[in-house]
Parts: sequence; C-alpha cells; structure tokens
Amino acid sequence: MPWWDLRSVFFFKNFRCFSQSQTGSSQRSETAAGFSQLFLPLIAHKKHQGRMRDAQLGPHTVRSHGMTVASHTVRSHGITVARTHMNDWIILILLLAIVILLNAIHPFYRFVGKDMMEDLKYPLKSNTVPIWAVPVYAVLLPMVVFLLVYFRRSDVYDLHHAILGLLFSVLVTAVITDAIKDAVGRPRPDFFWRCFPDGKEVYNKWGDVVCHGDKNVVKEGHKSFPSGHTSLSFAGLGFLSLYLSGKIQVFDCKGHVAKLCLVLLPLLLASLVAISRVDDYWHHWQDVFAGGLIGLVVAALCYLQFFPPPYHDQGWATYAYFRVLEESQGAANGENANATNTRSSEVQIESRQNERNNAAFTGISLSGDSGPTVEDLESGRR
Repeated sequence: MPWWDLRSVFFFKNFRCFSQSQTGSSQRSETAAGFSQLFLPLIAHKKHQGRMRDAQLGPHTVRSHGMTVASHTVRSHGITVARTHMNDWIILILLLAIVILLNAIHPFYRFVGKDMMEDLKYPLKSNTVPIWAVPVYAVLLPMVVFLLVYFRRSDVYDLHHAILGLLFSVLVTAVITDAIKDAVGRPRPDFFWRCFPDGKEVYNKWGDVVCHGDKNVVKEGHKSFPSGHTSLSFAGLGFLSLYLSGKIQVFDCKGHVAKLCLVLLPLLLASLVAISRVDDYWHHWQDVFAGGLIGLVVAALCYLQFFPPPYHDQGWATYAYFRVLEESQGAANGENANATNTRSSEVQIESRQNERNNAAFTGISLSGDSGPTVEDLESGRR
C-alpha cells in the first residue's frame, strides 16, 4: 500500500458509500476482510445483509432465503443471556454504589477571595430541569424505544445489550463527572448567595470566604465543573441517537434527511438541557462543554461494545446476533455434511453387498454348469 493511501488509517474503506464505489471482486473482498479483522463476530460479506435482515428473530423459527434462524426471545433465552453477562450486572451495581458515595463526600473547598466574587454573584434560581427528570428522559425514554424495537423484531440480544450499554453509559459518566466535581471544587456562578444568603460578606485573615449559609447549599455550590445534567443527558440521549442511527440505517447513502433529523432529536434535547444549566446560573459555559464531551465519548465507547458502528452495513444488529447466526449456520452445514457422509457410506455398503451377492450367485452358477461336464468325461473314460 502506498504511503499516501491513508484510507486504512481512518477506516474509510469500511464505510458503505466508499465500499460501494469500488469495482472488482478483489477490492470488495479486501474491504470485507479488513472489517472482519476489526470486528470478528461480524459476517463480512455484504451479500448476506438482505438475508440477515429478513431472518429476524421471531417467536418461532424463521426461514428466509434458504437460511434458518432459531428464535431468541426474552422468554426462551432471556435468563441465559443475563447469566452470560452476570459480571457486567455486578459491575453496574458497584458503579451505582460509587456514585452514591461520591455524592455523599464533601468536594474540595477551593479558595474563593473577595475579588473572585465579582463573577459569582448571579442570582440563585431553581432548576428549569429538576434532577429527578434526568433519569426519566436519559434512561427511561431510551428503554421505551428499545422495547418498541424488541416488539418489532423479538431479538433478546438487541434488548439486553441496549439496556446494558445504556446503563453502563450513564453510570460510568456519573462516576467520572462526580469524581471530577469533588476533585476540582469549582464554585457555581451563584456561589455568593449560597455562601452569604443575607448578603453580608465574611472573610478570614487569608481572604478566603467564611460561609454562613446552609451547609448543603454551600456544598452543592462547590460542584460546578463539569455539569452533571449535561453529561448524563448526552450519555443517555447520545446512546439513543447512536442506537437509532444503526436501526434506521442513516448512513445508507440514499440521502434521506428525515432519518438524520430523527437521529439528531435526542442530541437536540440534550443540548437544550445544557443551555438551561447556563441560563439558570448553575454552571459556567466551560462546565457544560466538558460535561457534553464526557457524555458523548462514554456513550460512543459503551455503544461500540455491543453494536457495530452505525455506518456499517450490519450496524442494525448486535455482535451477538451475528455470532449466533454464524453458529447456527455452522451447525446446519455440519448436519448437512454428516447426513451426506452417512448417505454416501450407506450407498457404498449397499453396493458392496450387491457385489458380494452377485459374485456368490455367479460362483454357484458356474459350479452348477461344470458338474455334468466332469461326469460326462469320467463316463467316457470308462
């Protein structure tokens, strides 16, 4: 490969638009082989995409285009799939415990002098988006979408891995966000009124503030960076956006802008939540920017643990789906090969038996024909 050919570095050869523009069977096989090395559980050949799409998992065995796929529903394989990922669920519980612990401990009380208070005198307002609403739109809303897709396809792998990936995305983001909050201890824009609710400033001999406001309110005032609302919103809704882009095949090179608008809706909602945090004077713009970046990065990493990239031809299902599909095809091919070998061996045995019977019959016939001839010769001699 020439040194100036950087397509493999950026994986552009795996993008469907680029791969469809290539000509020649050798180039297509090279593209499929390159992606199969990156994502081994996938089936690399594009010609199977239509067959796999038709062979969706249902309540019964599905047979389409000569390919049989066994059903994998919550009732039939739900417990098995959950047990397979038991360690992941245990890790989720530990992450939840860490989040609770990080919210209980006190953040770092950064030095806040009188000169710094000029930028921290914004009014103390209530939240436009309350804290209880975050898990509703960042966790429950995506789960409703996952359930709708499950009722359409009846694929337990898709439902289980989507929920597991979403929870990992939200909890990992929460741990990172709360850990940074406690370590940095940046004052919020309304810190003055949290520290001095009566407006009377008090400082010690080093010039640091001596707050006489409510302890919990002052404690919350030292958790400005990064924005928790923003990071959790982009973690949950960003995961939903990636999930939808894979399911409706946004990057299919057909130019359907409506698909793109549908995928951008969750990100728009997360952006509006981020803007509300600045409008409420609970966060600086740097807090919101950092929170959104953390949420998006974690959401993308967690999504790619269970699903192919949305731009890939097989991005509409999980890695586990294609792995089970390969195993079922291998088992079917093995059964067909065994049946063929059994039939061929039976034919060989029957042919051998027929040959032996024919040989025995021929021997008896020859012995019967030669008997009278010998007697005639002996009588002639006498």
